[in-house]
Amino acid sequence: MGDKTGIEWCDATWNPVTGCTKISDGCKFCYAERDWKRLSANSTTRYYRRTFSDVRCHEDLLDQPLLWQRPRWIFVNSMSDLFHEAVPIDFIERVFEVMARAPQHTFITLTKRPERMNRLVGSIVPALENVWLGVSVEDQDTADRRIPPLIDTLAGCHFVSFEPLLGYIDISYEHRRALDWVIVGGESGPKARPMNPEWVRSIRDQCAQTELQIEIPFLFKQWGEWFPRSQWEGNPALVLPDDECVSWPDSAKLRNTAAETWHRVGKKAAGRVLDGLIHDEYPIIGRR
Repeated sequence: MGDKTGIEWCDATWNPVTGCTKISDGCKFCYAERDWKRLSANSTTRYYRRTFSDVRCHEDLLDQPLLWQRPRWIFVNSMSDLFHEAVPIDFIERVFEVMARAPQHTFITLTKRPERMNRLVGSIVPALENVWLGVSVEDQDTADRRIPPLIDTLAGCHFVSFEPLLGYIDISYEHRRALDWVIVGGESGPKARPMNPEWVRSIRDQCAQTELQIEIPFLFKQWGEWFPRSQWEGNPALVLPDDECVSWPDSAKLRNTAAETWHRVGKKAAGRVLDGLIHDEYPIIGRR
């Protein structure tokens, strides 16, 4: 938790809940679990000697956003999932009470458990204009399962974070019409999987189908650990190592596009330029 963060699309993080469990392939190399190993070895943190699957609620952190007077975009539970089944309903209610008392902030809540979110928001807890609800999606299966209950839930903004993006995804026309924001990002960390530019382009283009009157704000967050060689012309200052690279030979899975080669350069060096451009769009709703 902190008033500063390196996450591109928020100003601060707030973790009244910590700990989580894996439920899909996007969780395989979870960044929070990776950070957890370091934090749990530090006796000065609330993670000390805890396992990642130890989900806990922290009442002493509930009022933290109320101490921040300057308006912020706050990522809720960067180290957990607010709608995890181990989080009691009464605690979720208290989290929403705090968010209602801080209308100057925009609370960005991301979940892989939209069914529980759908059951609670609007019935047990209020739907708030300053609470943006989103789902994390990595492939077509999770898109088909998670986007519909998200769209069916009342929120100030509906968004999808395709991170880590692990394959080609077709967003249905109806769902695109209902989305307010789309984020795309590749995987980071020592065991990260590469992301093909064609997957990113496809989502970008689906967000900009003006002939269908669809223009969804699109934010490309990062390539992640691996940088695609085909993007090198957009970043000629980047030195590509030849000693660690991987290729994707199965072009049939990408609608007969050319095979791609990636170089491991690290998240910072890989950057977030797609086809020579930085896509840094945000919803008009509540924009700073």
